[in-house]
Amino acid sequence: MNAAEELVEIVLPGKVEPEGLRVRHGAVPAAGPGQVLIRMEATGVSFAEQQMRRGRYYDQPPFPFVPGYDLVGTVLATGEGVAAELAGARVAALVKVGAWASHVVVDAADAVPVPDGIDPAEAETLVVSGITAWQMLNRKARVRAGQTVLVHGANSGVGSILVQLARAAGVRVIGTASVRHHDALREQGVTPVDYRTGDVAARVRELAPRGVDAVFDHVGGRGIVDSWNLLAPGGTLVSYGTASTRDDEGSRQWPVLKLLGRLWLWNALPNRRRALFFNVWAGRALSKNRFRARLRADLTELFAALQRGDVTPRIAARYPLAEVADALRLAESGTVAGKVVLNP
Repeated sequence: MNAAEELVEIVLPGKVEPEGLRVRHGAVPAAGPGQVLIRMEATGVSFAEQQMRRGRYYDQPPFPFVPGYDLVGTVLATGEGVAAELAGARVAALVKVGAWASHVVVDAADAVPVPDGIDPAEAETLVVSGITAWQMLNRKARVRAGQTVLVHGANSGVGSILVQLARAAGVRVIGTASVRHHDALREQGVTPVDYRTGDVAARVRELAPRGVDAVFDHVGGRGIVDSWNLLAPGGTLVSYGTASTRDDEGSRQWPVLKLLGRLWLWNALPNRRRALFFNVWAGRALSKNRFRARLRADLTELFAALQRGDVTPRIAARYPLAEVADALRLAESGTVAGKVVLNP
């Protein structure tokens, strides 16, 4: 490690506008036992950080803290008990907070190898968004070739990867998005539906009269009822957020608890359909080793899909870490397709 290197990190001091984020400088941390020190090459702006800025992410830490859900970078140093040859390797890590920094320390067991030849920013788009898409499609809904699915926000970071994975698996996709994204979706073989005008549920019923086999819904709110009612017998609703409550005031837990209660009630009824809530961190508290093994296996599959061309990373924009306010504003504007990426 260059002796002149210093730590640069972005601090979220409280509920602030994007311009209220602070840049903090300090000493580069050391890797402790079982840890690695990673020099960040790419991190991203996800919906989680947008919620955290408003103090509305379900289990965010108390202010102040360094946001950043995931990162890709190079291992600079290894701690005691970690193979020294890991130094110099490019890895990805899912961390929930702390990745908006030039240097990040993580447990070595949480660092997943990134194959040679993959651009760090492209790899970054597959960490939180790709894992979410992959696990919802393959581990939760277990969608098969020939089935039909509805993806809300088909142009979003998660939605764009979900669409590509589904199409590569031979699945028919109906995707909601604003009109400016429809041509790009059609090019991917997706049937687009404008969520801003008309009755989305009625349009989806026209396209899939018997219902759809799965719905992937990050919106929550009252629209979740339509998502449930659009399911065919044997279908699965996978809910993975409450974006409709982003700007609400009051308890940040209540929208999630209300949603979970509704899903539980639907599952309790004899209706031949399933309703699930997806949380990328589910199972980690019960078995950290199992969680890590599953994450490593799924991320490895995603990198292979990228190398095969099944997935083309959607990078909306790249910003230097110090320009995070502009990056966050763009990500929150709802005008971009794909991921806003931060580089050192």
